[in-house]
Order: sequence, then C-alpha cells, then structure tokens
Amino acid sequence: MKKLAAIYARVSSDQQRESHTIVSQTEAVKEFAGTNDYQVPAEWVFEDDGYSGANLLRPGLEQVRDLAASGQIQTVLVLSPDRLSRKYAYQVLLMEELAKNGVETVFVRAPQMNTPEDRLLLQFQGMIAEYERAQILERSRRGKRHRAKQGEASVLSGAPYGFRYVPKTQESPGTYEIHEPEAAVVRRIYALYTGDGLPIGAITARLNEEGIPPRKAGGRWERSTVWGILKNPAYRGTACFGKTQCAPRQKITRPVRLKGGRVSQRAATVDRPREEWIEIPVPAIVTPETFALAEERLRQNKKFSPRGTKVENLLQGLLYCKHCSSGLYRTSTRTSARTIYYYRCYGSDAYRHGGTPLCHQKPLRQDALDPIVWEEVLRLLDNPSLIENKLNRRREAARQSDPSQRRLEALKQEEARLRNGMERLLTAYQEGLMSLDELRGRMPALKVRDQAIQSEVQALNAMAIDKASTLRLAEVFSSFRERLRNNAETLDILEKRRIMRLLVKEIAVGDHAITIRHSIPVSGGPIGGSSAPSGPADPSRPPSEGSYALCPGRGFTHRGQCRTGRTRKDPETGVRTEGQGEISEVRR
Repeated sequence: MKKLAAIYARVSSDQQRESHTIVSQTEAVKEFAGTNDYQVPAEWVFEDDGYSGANLLRPGLEQVRDLAASGQIQTVLVLSPDRLSRKYAYQVLLMEELAKNGVETVFVRAPQMNTPEDRLLLQFQGMIAEYERAQILERSRRGKRHRAKQGEASVLSGAPYGFRYVPKTQESPGTYEIHEPEAAVVRRIYALYTGDGLPIGAITARLNEEGIPPRKAGGRWERSTVWGILKNPAYRGTACFGKTQCAPRQKITRPVRLKGGRVSQRAATVDRPREEWIEIPVPAIVTPETFALAEERLRQNKKFSPRGTKVENLLQGLLYCKHCSSGLYRTSTRTSARTIYYYRCYGSDAYRHGGTPLCHQKPLRQDALDPIVWEEVLRLLDNPSLIENKLNRRREAARQSDPSQRRLEALKQEEARLRNGMERLLTAYQEGLMSLDELRGRMPALKVRDQAIQSEVQALNAMAIDKASTLRLAEVFSSFRERLRNNAETLDILEKRRIMRLLVKEIAVGDHAITIRHSIPVSGGPIGGSSAPSGPADPSRPPSEGSYALCPGRGFTHRGQCRTGRTRKDPETGVRTEGQGEISEVRR
C-alpha cells in the first residue's frame, strides 16, 4: 500500500527562480516518489519561491506543517536537508515536530537515517549547509562594499523617487539618472519645506489634494514617504551605502510595554555612524544648501516637536537637567482657582525608571521661570556691541576654519588624483598595456566621479559667497532690535518662542543655578541694573528661610560667586543672573 506524502521544494533567490531550479527540484522528488511507492496528490506539492532557508515563516512550509498536524499525510519528501532549512537547529526542530505527528521526513539526496552513521552524516550535512549560508552572506556583503567603493549604484536597493536606475553594461556600471517628472515633485517638496516652512503633514496633504501620483500606482502620499525624501542624501548628489544595520533592541517602547515588555522581533534597524557610510556619486536634484536647510529643520523639529501640546509655552525643548541630562517637560496641577504649570525633569519620574528616580530635581514654576529668561534675552539684545563682536568672530572663523573650505580643498585633491588616474589609463592603452574593452570598463566610473566632484565644488563656492554676504548683518539686526524693543510687551507666545529659539541654545537647570547658553557672547562687565561686586560664597552662611520663587519650599543663597565679578539681583524673586562668554546663570 502506497504511503500518502507531500512534496516540499524551495529556492531563496530571484536568480534561482529565473533558472527554474525549483521545477527541477519538484520533478526529481516526483520521480523518487514514483519509484518508491509514495502517493502524492497534485494539491500536496508545495513550493516556496524566493524564501530564505534561515527563516521558518514560509507559506509552503506552513501548509506542510498544518497537514502533518491534522494527520493527513504520512511522509514529507524533500530534495535535500538544505532545502528544508539552512540552519541545522531548524532542521532538527522541523523533523522532531513532524515525527511527533507520526510523519516521516525523507530526503532524496541524503541517507535515510537507518543507522547511527547515517544520522551523523545528516547532521554533518546540516552544519555544512549552515556554514555555506554564512559564507554566502559574508561574500555578498564584502562584494557589495567593494562595488560601492568603486562608485557603482547597483549595490543600492533601488532608485528612490525622482531617479531611474540604468542597468550596467559592458561599457559602464549601473547608475542613476534623473526622472524629470518625479524630480520636479522632489524640488517642490524641498521648496515647500525649506522656503514656505510647511510641516511634513501639510506637504503630504497638498500632494494628495493636487492628485500628484506617487511611484506606487494607486497609492497615496504618506508622511513617512515625504520624510524619507527630505532625509535622503541622494538628492544632493551623494547616495550612501551601508546607512543602517540590524542591532539588538535597546529599549522597550510604550507599545512594547503594553504587550507586557516582550518584543516580537529580537533585532531593530539602527543608523550606522556617519563615517562608516560609503558615498556613491549620483546626479543631484537639489542643491547642497537646500538639503542642508532641510536637514537642519528636521533636526530642530526633532528637538522642538510639540508632541500633543495644547497650551503653548516659551521654553519648550530648551530645558534640560544638570544632574541626569534628561529633558524637562511641562506638567500642571489644578487648584480651585486656576491651573499652575511646572517644568519637570524626566529623570525625576520614578515610574519611568522601574520605580526609582534617576535624580531628585524638583519641578520649576513656569510663570516664574519664563519671565526671567525672556528678560535676560531682551537685556542681551539691548547691547549692540555684543552682536557686532559675534558677527566679527564668526566672519573670522569662517575664513580660517570653515568645514566647507576644508571639504573644498579635499575635493580639489581628489579631483587631481582622478585626473592623474585617467591619464595613466590612457597612457597604458596607448602603450598597449591594456585593451580597449578594459579601458571602456574603467573609464566611465572615473568620469562620473569627476563630474560629481565638479558639481560639489561649484556648490561649495556658491555657498561661500552666500555665507560671506550673510555674515554682514549688523545694520539689519540693529533695526530688528529697535522693533523688538518697541513691541516686546505686545508679542504673543509664539513670536517670543521663535525669538527665544534663535538666540538661546539650551537652558540647564541645577540645584542652585539655572544656566542659559546663548548664541551670542555676554561681556565681562556689568550686565544691567544696579550691580555690585560679589565675593566668594560663604559656605557657613545658612540658606534663607524664605521660599525660592521657582521651586516653592526650597531656600536659595543670597550671595553667589560670579565668575565675571558682577551680578544682578531680581528684586521680586531674589535670584541672581551672571554671565561670561556665552553663558548666563540664574542663581537660586
């Protein structure tokens, strides 16, 4: 009596699929079944095209396991162990699972495991298959890195929106070319984001409203698609290989916590360090300046994102804790008369850190801290010499240590090396040391790289001219200060916050001082108001019995050491401000 059997076959790559190796697998197993008294219905022939042997989630394999679990088959026929899985551990797991259901696993090109020697040989075959897979992956990785260093775009996953991939030929390697209808959309996205200041969500909505089709037929524009376009360096003329890698998951996010702290996958995709990226020159769709503006705004959005803020505040995204370096968020409490807002350190929340807070920084009253910082910013703008000195300093730094200038020198050196390389190739061809086919195969990549270098040199020269004109802003800034002085009392919270983010880098909150790091220097002389010399702090002096205005219930020191020798005391809160270089401090 013939045994009921199912046939399983698998190939992992498109190349194997195109060469019809899965058909030859199936035919070989059918021939084996016909000569060994196995009955295989036509619907029980399962094939997995393009599925890796290192993964158990395969449609055909799932159906085979379901049939075995339901008791409908007696045998599973597979060509060889590596077709069942490339990992020996997976082979053992599957064969044990099938054996528990009374199903025998038979390999056509392997021993039938009738003796211990046959089982040992099968184990060796499984280990060799796993080693072969690791070897293939390593060779593929090294081969892709080598081709990426040669400037071949064929190692990239696919041409992004705005480009079209040109396959490699015997004369030239694979590369990108600009697809003008899509490139016009890319330029418009950058113009809306950097010029008009529209957020990513508004740009996405506008593209969908105007009926501009994405690359996928019948699809819609999504925020992630627009974000990916704004972040991809290929649009400035430099595609990058090896930007991401798989790594163990480092933290448990809120969705994972809701699942009980377990994750469905063990690895996550993370960015590699920028210096490990391999740059591949491609045609540029936007200028490097436009891409840099978009990159800077994306960075600012990450820092200042409102994240569901309903009531605007002045210092959002600028505060951090001196003790644990965590950011400060705004929270509130409600009394019978009003709502009181506080800035609270993330590290002081015990529930975020397993029941134990990282630091003991107390909350700060928003209605006390915001006016002090705003007054400090207005005081800095009242001194025109600060702005002039800062601009002069930046102009001098731009001439001496501008990164773009160093990049320009490096590009000129690389251009000279490329020209020498092309001349040596022509000399070798003229002297008969290489054939015409070899010359045609190596010269196009050098020419593409040379064109990319020339484009980047022109862009850097233009950017240097723009930067030189931008640094002469003293007269324009003086008129801005005059308008700000006249309208300081009538500005709304959004306008104040915009000015704050332009002039303040960050604000550090500590136990006894609040440090404001400005974008302009603070002089070492008196900084406004009635000032008097201040000696060193007296450690034996007890703190005041009064309540510190920013943190109710906490005392503050009446005398503080000022690095500039000058302090200014706020008459209402009793806090002191001091400054040196680009730092101002509010003493508690």
